[in-house]
Amino acid sequence: MTITIKVGEAKTHLSNLLAKVEAGEEVIISRGNNPIAKLSRIPKTNDLGALIEEVRAARARAKPVTTEEIVAWKHEGHRY
Repeated sequence: MTITIKVGEAKTHLSNLLAKVEAGEEVIISRGNNPIAKLSRIPKTNDLGALIEEVRAARARAKPVTTEEIVAWKHEGHRY
């Protein structure tokens, strides 16, 4: 998910924005309506713990899946 925020608010809430970036979100900083910068997480190579946290954060942002959807996916492409 991407968050867009103005410069003044970014200064005020920088710690919170960095926590969101660490959780995998991107932050666009704008001056007025013009985007000027993007904050994004620097990927850590060979860090299994960071990868697991990134997957957990992505799963937390995803919408819930119904049982019916899972069954449909399981049978997708099957010929009867």
